[in-house]
Amino acid sequence: MWRRLLRNGLGSGSIVLILGLLAFGLPAFDRSLESTEAVPAGLPYDVGGGVSVIPPPGALLDLTQTRPGEERGSVLFLVGPIRYAVVVQPFDGGLTDAADKLRRKIAANRGYQVVGREADIDTANGQLRGLAGGYSAPGRGGRYAVFLAGERSIEVTVSGTDPQLSAARPVIDASTRSITFRGTR
Repeated sequence: MWRRLLRNGLGSGSIVLILGLLAFGLPAFDRSLESTEAVPAGLPYDVGGGVSVIPPPGALLDLTQTRPGEERGSVLFLVGPIRYAVVVQPFDGGLTDAADKLRRKIAANRGYQVVGREADIDTANGQLRGLAGGYSAPGRGGRYAVFLAGERSIEVTVSGTDPQLSAARPVIDASTRSITFRGTR
């Protein structure tokens, strides 16, 4: 009888140990992994869906929010405290429809609202034409742009405090204008 109790106790203790490792060990290991990495300056970064962008100088890649792919993709760059995201996804519609969709996505966030007028924006090589505008959120501001490339929309959102955005605007605008599409139209 004591043998059986000892065996059951050891078996139960082993299970508790394994559960403890899973509950506490894996999250600790996950936290120890780097969530960002530097991106090479001046080189195009493949977002996905045939779209690439040259990141701003000194930008870090947020590995937790970056998902490249064949048909779609997303990337989040951190430029100091500024979040700079590019999202590529299949889209069937015109530029105005894509801009409407992005404005609705922004406004769906609690406290966010699109402000001001939209303006035309072109990529530096003239390949893509789009629309750009601004938005506000509690304690933050933001800019957005949307382009169409083939049967894909390219959504760009940038957020930070107003002083941060003003200081970083030239490098982020240059990066946004560097977006290129290599694919069939």
